[in-house]
Amino acid sequence: MVSTGPNPTPGALRHVLGHLLTPLLMCLGMGLAYLGAFHAPQPHDLRVDIVGSGPATQVLAQTLHDQADGALDVRTVPDRATASTALLHQDSYGAYIPGDHPELLVASASSDTSAMAVEKVFTKVAAGQDAPLRVTDLAPTASGDPTGQGVFFLLVAVSIGAYASVAVIGAAGAALPMRIRALLAAGTALVVSLIGALFAGPVFHLVDHGLAGVWALSWLYAAGILLIGVGLHTYLRRWTTLGVMVLFVMLNFTSSGGIYRPELQPGLFGSLHAFWNGAGLVEGIRSHVYFDGHALGGHLLVLVLWLLAGIALVTLAGRTEAARNASTAEAASEEAPKETMQQRAKEEGSEDAEEEMEEAVAV
Repeated sequence: MVSTGPNPTPGALRHVLGHLLTPLLMCLGMGLAYLGAFHAPQPHDLRVDIVGSGPATQVLAQTLHDQADGALDVRTVPDRATASTALLHQDSYGAYIPGDHPELLVASASSDTSAMAVEKVFTKVAAGQDAPLRVTDLAPTASGDPTGQGVFFLLVAVSIGAYASVAVIGAAGAALPMRIRALLAAGTALVVSLIGALFAGPVFHLVDHGLAGVWALSWLYAAGILLIGVGLHTYLRRWTTLGVMVLFVMLNFTSSGGIYRPELQPGLFGSLHAFWNGAGLVEGIRSHVYFDGHALGGHLLVLVLWLLAGIALVTLAGRTEAARNASTAEAASEEAPKETMQQRAKEEGSEDAEEEMEEAVAV
């Protein structure tokens, strides 16, 4: 007779089904977020300029604006210098100079996909005038990042290093005081950001200058994620991994502007781009490295506010844990010997920590 092993108990089945809920929710969330953000990029209100001041320029701009049906926000500027300033301030994403030899000005470091969308539009305009289009890139990316998307994948690497560490600090370090866990989070953010700086500079040459600034922005970003995650662990426990993935993967990567800027995405992701921390890192690095720090203060403020939110959350979590411990100690003194209660709590905490870290590693 062949043994089929022990019969499954209802409790074991419920345990498995309970743990399956997390990956299924991740599948649902990732599909909705990534496909919703990336599956059909279309420009809307994408600012472009027509250079010139005569009647022909006005007619061209108005015709293009009407034909675009909301895809483009077409304006006229008087000269090349004004158009160049708008591009380098990321106020526009293309400037068309009509004439016998038409020229298109772009700044691909702002967004390669936006520059390509603009080039596609004005190639057709120039073709209608039987003239080849010359494209001039006023802000090209570094040689190690020809598509400009290396910054996005740097964001991915730093994010994974940060949010995966949350399970270790939050679960395995649950017996440590919150202040120690907060220091561990800050130290881990330092290591993660240094790894990110190595990737950006010596390893893959994603940037050719400003590496110290890239490191500083990466530390602010990683520290914010780690502190928020450690603080959330007090309240979410084994659901922390799912929580940080929603915040720092599903909503974060898709709204960062690293692949498509908000002008090529549905409105939700464009709205999140204004204040989410991933956008703060991506746009902050772009501003620092390629646009002489223009608007860097705003992106820096976004990262600092997320860091302050993390500090506030771990402070609140520390107080919550202190109140819980006081309540538990009082109950333990009435119901059971202290050593027995401590041993039971230690065993239960160990099991929870192992399960949570297994889920984090699997993700």
